[in-house]
Amino acid sequence: MSLGKKDFLSIADHTTEDLRKILELAKEQKPLARDHKLPHTHPNRTMGCVFAKPSLRTRISFETAVMQLGGNSLFITDQEIGIGKRESIYDVAKVMSRFVDAIMIRWYDHDEVVQLAKHSDIPIINGLTDLNHPCQVMGDILTIEEHLGSIDNKTVVMVGDGNNLANSWINAARRFPFNFVIACPEGYEPDEAVMSAAEKDGASFCVTNDPVDAVKGAHVIYSDAFYSMGQEEEAIKRRKDFADFRITNELLSAADPNHIVMHCLPAHRGEEITDEVMDGKHSVVFDEAENRQHAQRAIIALLMK
Repeated sequence: MSLGKKDFLSIADHTTEDLRKILELAKEQKPLARDHKLPHTHPNRTMGCVFAKPSLRTRISFETAVMQLGGNSLFITDQEIGIGKRESIYDVAKVMSRFVDAIMIRWYDHDEVVQLAKHSDIPIINGLTDLNHPCQVMGDILTIEEHLGSIDNKTVVMVGDGNNLANSWINAARRFPFNFVIACPEGYEPDEAVMSAAEKDGASFCVTNDPVDAVKGAHVIYSDAFYSMGQEEEAIKRRKDFADFRITNELLSAADPNHIVMHCLPAHRGEEITDEVMDGKHSVVFDEAENRQHAQRAIIALLMK
C-alpha cells in the first residue's frame, strides 16, 4: 500500500482516499506501537530530518516513528547544510537522495520545500513551513476521530491566528466533509490563495472576527499560540490584537456539550488558552500531541520504500 504522490507537502496534494489510508494505517499501528509490537517493515532505512526551527514534538515524534518501523534518523540543522546558501537546493536534493531514503524538513519558506521535492528522488515530508503544517492536522484528525467518531459533519473552530495551521485545516476541508471556522482578528486571515482554492473545491469553511458566535454548537475548539518562532518582536502588538480570542471556560459555554479542546503546542498558558481549559475535562491536548507520532509514522510507512 502506498500513496499516489511521492511527497507529503500539503493535505491538498492528496486525494481523500490517500488521506484515509494514512488515518486507517495510523489507527492500526497505534496499539502495536504502544505495546512495542509493531513489525519492522522498513529495516535499514534512514530518514534525514532537516530543521531550520527547533521543536519538541516534530523532532521526537518523527525520530521515534521511523525507529519503530525498524529504520533510523539523522538530525540535520540548516547551519550544517545551508540550503540555498552554502549549496543550491538542487544540489542538496541530489546529494541527499543518494544518502537517505526520505527527508522530513521543518522550514520557513514553503516554496523552497517544494523545490527540494521537485529535485529529490526520494520522498519529502513537510514537518512545517510558514504556509502549511499538514502532519499536525493529520494527527489532529486522528485525535478527533478517536474521541468523536468520524470527522464527517463535525464543526471545527479555530480561535486565533489565520496561520499555517489554519491553512492546513482549510486544505483538510477540501478533502473531508466537515465545516471549518477560523475566528481571527481583522488582518490575521488565512492565506488568500489557500482560501480561493478551497472555495473552488466547494470546501465548507468561513472566516469570522467574532469568536463568541463562532464556537456556538462547535464540536472541536482549536487553539494555537498568538505568536510563533520568528514573531517575538510582534508579541506585544499581537497580545493586544488577540485579547478577545482567548479560549476560556466562558467562551466554551456555548459549544456542543461533548466538545473537545485542542492545542497544537507549545502553549503560552494564560494567553491564548487558560489553565482551566488546557487541563480541563474537555481537553485532548496531550492525546493530540501523541498522535503526531502515529499519523507521521503512517505517512513515513506509506511513502518510504
